[in-house]
Amino acid sequence: MIAGGKPTRTFANLPDAAHAQAGDRLSGLSADERAAIVEASQRISRGELGVAEQMLRGILAAHPDHTETLRMLAVAYQIGGHTGEAIGVVRYAQRSNPSDALLMNTLGSLLQSAGDIAGGGAAFRRACELDPNLASAWTNLGTNLSMQFDVRQAESAFARAVEVQPTDVAARILHANALNALGRTDESIAEFRAAIATNPRSAHAWAGLAEIKTVALTAADVAALERLLADPALGEEERAVAGFALGRGLEGQQRYPDAFAAFARANAAMRSLMPWDSTAHSAYVASIAAVFETSPAIAGDATRGSDVVFVISLPRAGSTLVEQILGAHPDVEGAGELNELAVIVQEESSRRGEPYPDWIGKATPDDFERLGAQYLERTARWRTTRRVHVDKAVFNFAFVGAIAAMLPGARIVNVRRDPLETGWSCFKQSFARGQQVFSYALDDIGAYWIDYDRLMFFWHARFPGRIYDLSYEALVAAPEAEIRRLLDFCALPFAASCLRFHTSARVVRTASAAQVRQPMRVDTARAASYGALLDPLRRALGM
Repeated sequence: MIAGGKPTRTFANLPDAAHAQAGDRLSGLSADERAAIVEASQRISRGELGVAEQMLRGILAAHPDHTETLRMLAVAYQIGGHTGEAIGVVRYAQRSNPSDALLMNTLGSLLQSAGDIAGGGAAFRRACELDPNLASAWTNLGTNLSMQFDVRQAESAFARAVEVQPTDVAARILHANALNALGRTDESIAEFRAAIATNPRSAHAWAGLAEIKTVALTAADVAALERLLADPALGEEERAVAGFALGRGLEGQQRYPDAFAAFARANAAMRSLMPWDSTAHSAYVASIAAVFETSPAIAGDATRGSDVVFVISLPRAGSTLVEQILGAHPDVEGAGELNELAVIVQEESSRRGEPYPDWIGKATPDDFERLGAQYLERTARWRTTRRVHVDKAVFNFAFVGAIAAMLPGARIVNVRRDPLETGWSCFKQSFARGQQVFSYALDDIGAYWIDYDRLMFFWHARFPGRIYDLSYEALVAAPEAEIRRLLDFCALPFAASCLRFHTSARVVRTASAAQVRQPMRVDTARAASYGALLDPLRRALGM
C-alpha cells in the first residue's frame, strides 16, 4: 500500500450527496421531498441509517424510479453492511438512467466493497467518462488503481481529481502519496504542503509530510503542529497522527526529550484505540513452533517456487532497502508487501474449519503443492517481464514453515537490524490503521521482537540452509560485499545495477519510499540520542 498519510475514503458517496442537491438531480420532487432527501443524507452522515431509509422509502413510494433517491438508499444500505441489496438498488436505477455518472460512481464503490476490484474500476472509469468533472469518481478510480498496484495510472487519476476540485484535501493527500511512491519526492512534498495550506488542521497531511524522512520539518511546521495538538476539538485518532508528525519534527530539531514525549503520547492514544495482547501473540508463536517441530518432511518438486524471494523482518529493519536492491536487478521484480500468502493460509484455515497452524500436521504433500500452485498463480503478474519476484510482507515470518512446504525452491531472506534501533523506529512510526498494532507500547515491542527472534531461531534449526540472515548494519557498512552475498543466496548473477539501487525507477509503496531513493547511509541510528529514555525498551528487549 502507498505510504504516508492514511485518509480513508472507501467510496466518495456522502460528499456526492451534497453535490446532488444542486442542479436537476432532485427535479420532480416537491419542496418537502427535497428537504427530506437533504435531511436523509445528513442522517446517513451521522449513522442514523434506519430513519434515513424510512425517509427515502417514503419518497420512493411516490416516485419509485427517482434516480437520486434510489442512489441515496443504496448508500444507506452499503453503510449498513447490506452491499448486495445496495447493488440491486443501483442496478434497478440504472435501467432508467444508464448514463448517470454519480450513479455509476456509486456502483463502482459498491462493487469494490463487495470484492470485485476489477468491476469497481471499470465502473469508476465509466463514471469519469460520463462526467470528466466528477472529482470523487477520479479519486475513487485512483484508489482502485492503487489497489491493483497500478500507481502510475493512479497518480494521473488523483491529479485529475485535484485539478477538478483543488480544495479536496483527501485527494491531494492521496496524490502526494502516489507521487512519493513513484519517487517524485519534491512534487510529493509540494502536494502535501498544498493540502496543509488548504486545511492546516489535516493531521493526515502533516503525517504524510513528516513521513518523507529525507526532509526535516521546519521550526514553523513544529509550531503549527503544537498549535494543532493544543486544540481540544481535535479527534483522538487525528491527535495521535499529528503527534507522530510532531515527534518527527522535534527529533529533527534535536529536542529529544520533547520528541520522546510526543511519540509516547501519540502511541498511548493509538493503543487506547487498538489494544494489543502480547501474551496471546507469544502463545501463537509458540504454537507455530510446536506444530512444525513434529510436522512430517515435505516431499515434492524441490524447484517449485524458485522464482520467488521472500524478504521478511520486523518493520523498520531494512526490508524495503533490501527489496530495492533486489528490484534493481534486471531479472527481479520487486512486488512489495503482498498479502497473497497470508490470504491463502487464511482461506485454507476457513476451508478446514480450524486456524493456522493447527491444520499443518494434517496437510499432505499434495495439499502443500496445491497451495503453492495457488500462490504462484496469484502472483504470476509479477513475473511477466522478469523471471523472479520479491515478496516483502514482513509478517510472513510466521509462515516460514508453510513457505518451505508450499514452495520448496523459494529463497527466504531475513533482514535483521539492531533490536533497539528497530524497536525505537517502530515506536516512532505512524503505521496505517490496524497494521503493526504491537508497536504502540515499548513493552509490547520488546515482547514482539523476542517472539520474532525465537521463531526465527527455530526456523533456522528446522530448515537449515533455507534462510539467509542479512544484517542491516553490515549492509550499510560494506554494501558491495553484502549485496554480492545476497545475490549469491538468491541464485542471481551479480549486477552492478544493484549497487545503484537508489536510481531505480520502480514503485515503492512503503514508508521508506523516499529513503531508498538515496544512496546508502550509515548514519541512520537514532536510539543513542535518547539515552536513558529508552531504558524501558532496553529492559523489554532483555538488554
